[in-house]
Amino acid sequence: MFVAMSRFRVRQGQEEMVRDAFRQRPGRVDKHSGFVRMEVLSPQERGNEFWLITFWTDQESFEIWHKRHLGESHADMPRGLKVEKGSRALEYLELITE
Repeated sequence: MFVAMSRFRVRQGQEEMVRDAFRQRPGRVDKHSGFVRMEVLSPQERGNEFWLITFWTDQESFEIWHKRHLGESHADMPRGLKVEKGSRALEYLELITE
């Protein structure tokens, strides 16, 4: 299993907008080949930071989706959303155990 974790922070006061967008997401990635599941987390001490964790059968499936469909998935984020400069990060992880 392959795991990709994307992290970002939004401007203070926009946290609920982001939470609602993820709760109401259309689930486009869910139909992509190799996709297993997605979890969205936010640290309690930094409520404006979000961790988007996607689980895939393999890294190649993620990379294909990331290249072809990333912009499409971001289109559903709220208008006017401001991501803090320098806060975006993408990490590749190996799932050791569940």
